[in-house]
Amino acid sequence: MVKENLEQVRENIKKACEKVGRDVSEITLISVSKTKPVPMLQEAYDAGSRDFGENKVQEIMDKYPVLPQDIRWHMIGHLQRNKVKYIVNKVFLIHSVDSLRLAEEISSQAEKKQVEVDVLVEVNIAQEESKFGTSREEAISLVEEIAKLPHVHVKGLMTIAPFVENPEDNRKYFRQIKELSVDIMKKNIDNVSMGVLSMGMTGDYMVAVEEGATMVRVGTGIFGERNYNI
Repeated sequence: MVKENLEQVRENIKKACEKVGRDVSEITLISVSKTKPVPMLQEAYDAGSRDFGENKVQEIMDKYPVLPQDIRWHMIGHLQRNKVKYIVNKVFLIHSVDSLRLAEEISSQAEKKQVEVDVLVEVNIAQEESKFGTSREEAISLVEEIAKLPHVHVKGLMTIAPFVENPEDNRKYFRQIKELSVDIMKKNIDNVSMGVLSMGMTGDYMVAVEEGATMVRVGTGIFGERNYNI
């Protein structure tokens, strides 16, 4: 089932790209594997997936040693400062940097482990109280501050759009993130690029692609419903 689901998601991404004249090679599909067992991840890997997203540090720690080493792990959930040391040398990209204090901890741990860490700044574009992320107004100053830190490189922005029945309802938020990335790019801040826009999930990733996403995070659409009991 995982293989068929992956093929369907890839086909949908291709359609969304064709609709707006984008090249499908611009989009990275992240298989969001949180709460899913290793055999399911292996199935996705065997079907060609190399980018996996996890919400919890512990899950990365558990899965990292038992799955192929060419997997690119993405930390997409809220990251606590005291957990940074465990994953800083294991992840390909941290999507959820929402404060200077977190970025400083990433920089400190990266120095200790002698690695360079790519990050995205998480923006709570819809200003939902239940979500993490900096505000649109504060995003530029946060990027400027993080840019000064050693061993940390800002590669773009991430957002978690509201849960909606109609994906069109989130188009405006994806558009706002794209506009914000352009505004930041125009500032030519050293150590900052805006090549990555991580936005769009199972319910709305096609709209996100149409509005400029370069990474989409799809879990349920690939692995089926999440198991909240583990």
